[in-house]
Amino acid sequence: MRRRVWLVGAAGLAGCSVLPRQPYLQKRDWPLLVRRPVALPPRPDGPVLLVRNIQAAPGLETRGVQWKLPDGSLHVDFYEQWAVPPAQAVEDALRLWLADAGLFKAVVAPGSLLPADLILEGELTEFLGDPQAEVARVALAVVLLDERPKPLRVLLQKTERATAPLASTQPPAVVQALQAALEAMLRQTEQDVAAAYTSPAGRG
Repeated sequence: MRRRVWLVGAAGLAGCSVLPRQPYLQKRDWPLLVRRPVALPPRPDGPVLLVRNIQAAPGLETRGVQWKLPDGSLHVDFYEQWAVPPAQAVEDALRLWLADAGLFKAVVAPGSLLPADLILEGELTEFLGDPQAEVARVALAVVLLDERPKPLRVLLQKTERATAPLASTQPPAVVQALQAALEAMLRQTEQDVAAAYTSPAGRG
């Protein structure tokens, strides 16, 4: 008899869990695709630029979309994330943007068989929303090296920074603002790279 009662009780518990029901949250992968609005043809007499791998500063290796909280801590979203790690996406965007700038004969990636005249490398140091300041922030430390003379010459060493208006802490708003900030940062990087290598020191 006791065994029969236990079985009935177990069947009843199986249909009525004592654990609170949690809403199912589906992960979303956000693309980080930023292209130069106008693509210019390559410059036949221009140098060949090698864009090396962009490194990620500590905390930016994760794919989760990030923004600051009111207490100053950092929120890294587990369900709202970039399709690829931000540093990789920034590297791809930087290479494509400079290839479309009409400044170089070619813009290549590591492993290319085409000899490079100039080398651009960098580290992504900031990529987040800042709701208190109502902006999204992007920062990329870059170094432009001239491969032609020996030893290498540093033509540019700078942290490129850009912001874009941030409407809210809703993930779509943070994503949109970061994409806009990245576009502004790429535009500024193009200007600085062009100025560095077309200066008398860069041409010499």
